[in-house]
Amino acid sequence: MSIATVNPATGQTLKTFDALSDNELDNRLHRAVEAFAAYRQTSFAERAGWMRAAADRLDAERDEVARLMTTEMGKTLTAAGAEVSKCALGCRYFAEHAERLLADEPADPAAVGARRAYACYQPLGPVLAIMPWNFPLWQVMRFAAPALMAGNVGLLKHASNVPQTALYLEGLFRRAGSPPDVFQTLLVGSNQVERILRDDRVRAATLTGSTPAGRAVASVAGDQIKTTVLELGGSDPFVVLPSADLDRAAEVAATARCQNNGQSCIAAKRFIVHADVAEDFERRFVAAMAALRVGDPMEGSTDIGPLATEQGRRDVEELVTDAVDRGARVLCGGQRLGGPGWYYPPTVVTGVTPQMRMYAEEVFGPVAQVHRVRDLDEAIALANATEFGLGSNVWSNNAHEQERFVRDVQAGAVFVNGMTTSYSELPFGGVKSSGYGRELAAHGIRAFCNVKSVWIGEGGAQQTSARTP
Repeated sequence: MSIATVNPATGQTLKTFDALSDNELDNRLHRAVEAFAAYRQTSFAERAGWMRAAADRLDAERDEVARLMTTEMGKTLTAAGAEVSKCALGCRYFAEHAERLLADEPADPAAVGARRAYACYQPLGPVLAIMPWNFPLWQVMRFAAPALMAGNVGLLKHASNVPQTALYLEGLFRRAGSPPDVFQTLLVGSNQVERILRDDRVRAATLTGSTPAGRAVASVAGDQIKTTVLELGGSDPFVVLPSADLDRAAEVAATARCQNNGQSCIAAKRFIVHADVAEDFERRFVAAMAALRVGDPMEGSTDIGPLATEQGRRDVEELVTDAVDRGARVLCGGQRLGGPGWYYPPTVVTGVTPQMRMYAEEVFGPVAQVHRVRDLDEAIALANATEFGLGSNVWSNNAHEQERFVRDVQAGAVFVNGMTTSYSELPFGGVKSSGYGRELAAHGIRAFCNVKSVWIGEGGAQQTSARTP
């Protein structure tokens, strides 16, 4: 795949970029190591100053950056602006809380026969971030903000269809005053990723993407004994039980399925509804989906823009066609829209069975499948009947049902009477084929740290610490 900006609303190629040569890539890795040697010794206060400056620039440049993202991958301008603002909030959160989250953790000195004993968190070094196009700013920032505040340096291999957003991120940290080469964008193809992973100068990696991509990265990183965090695909259940507020559940369901033009790992994809309220919910849900406006993502009135790539739309079409050919019924949508651009309408499909590809595969577009179940046990069993385990939703005002869902659903997150999303304050990640490790919160900032045990016996110097001043 070429490294290029192709406007998904028109199919027009706007700008192309050359991949780094082997010599240029080698030079970038050398610079990352040199940058880390100095950066790891900076203080939390210094790093926080640079991170807050990056947040200020994001706020000031919000409209410009939002238009760039919309041009490159087709999300609505409204959604893109919100993404920029979320990144600024994330920068400020880790600027404020990093030192506390990475504070030395004392142990009982008497229990280990020491004068003093504790665990401390130290950065690993250059970390490779392999990132997708669907949230081209936020998915990078939820790695970069905690990793840089911990004292690591970042190497970004972004998706090939968002090169200008990738370059903006490199420039953002530089213009915010961070030392040179603390965060670098590597314009390389996927064929160069293994070489970078195997380079001794790269100490860890994180990937957000497909399950096959995660397996490939984990295999190489495992061979090299390198830390990885993987956030992979999802087929999130959205369970509606009889005690739910159906009006609110249906309204949120449409947003949860079609957020980011339906191209989100944590978008609700499988709507599992109790038979007692299925008909009422389906009527409300189909009406809410059909009412969404598909159009130019630059217009404020647009709810859903184009899919990011032509192949992405083709993949969605194939899954819907396969389901219909095997007996599923389309309640709204189901046909590509005419004209230029890679548009696909909000679609609701019912009667999906295990023989259909859609039953097991992630649909990365605004297509919802609705299932009916007889009781809570069947709802939980169906929610877990997938290789994925990223996010999940349950709509119920019954405390017992809420507790069962939280306890028994296999997922990295459970949202009760609300839409799955990510917060800097909460860990983010999945189980099963949705990956391992966590981003954000304390777990995320510690993901790329060496947890070092320190034991100090009698006769040692008074009050030592490996922390920066």
